[in-house]
Amino acid sequence: MSAPDQANVRNRLLRALAPADYDRLKAKLNHVETPKGTVVIKEDVPPPLCLFFESGLGSVLAHVPGGQTAEVGLYGFEGFAGLPILLESGHSPHRLEMQIGGTAYAIPSEVMRDALRESETLRAVMLRYLQFFMLQVAQTTVSNALHPVDERLARWLLMGHDRMPDDEVPLTHEYLSFMLAATRTTVTAALSTLADAGMVRTGRGSITILNRTGLERVAAHSYGLAEREYNRLISKTFSVGSA
Repeated sequence: MSAPDQANVRNRLLRALAPADYDRLKAKLNHVETPKGTVVIKEDVPPPLCLFFESGLGSVLAHVPGGQTAEVGLYGFEGFAGLPILLESGHSPHRLEMQIGGTAYAIPSEVMRDALRESETLRAVMLRYLQFFMLQVAQTTVSNALHPVDERLARWLLMGHDRMPDDEVPLTHEYLSFMLAATRTTVTAALSTLADAGMVRTGRGSITILNRTGLERVAAHSYGLAEREYNRLISKTFSVGSA
């Protein structure tokens, strides 16, 4: 299925493009399914496709010696897979994998590369997205180094909530422990604290957000900087309070 008119796409980057830039890409955008577990971009392999996500939630995963893996970034309907094409770097050592299934518009990498070279306005929007993504990764690094697990968990739940169509974030305690680099027992205890405070409700394989304002208070300064920058640089997408 081809892409609709620009006003009807959900991806915020596509929505933010100048109409001429969207028209430049539109004929080559194909709607694709991205089920849970889909490896969107393989590590150390030039990506054949770039994707603009419409729904779902994915992780940028970094591998370290010894077989361990850490999540260093995430993306949803605000995002794009294909930064090696934007940077003309060939490939990346990181893997992009869907954690919650969704859909996207895919475009051949060579088409995206040519469009970026031809249009300064297209390249400017995509470079602003790159700045947002770098800020998100930096905030993750700071949060993992300095903040207790309850703050980190609240931050991640807010980031997941931002990208979901409703208040349910369908992830397991096991995945959250992997994302936070904490034990499952530690994550379960932190979730129980949030649930006792009326901020979330936990279920089998899902977490329902009940009090977003409360979560923002718990997350404190670990959440909001990158989101405000996205709102400033690209479009008013994230609902970021003043906590």
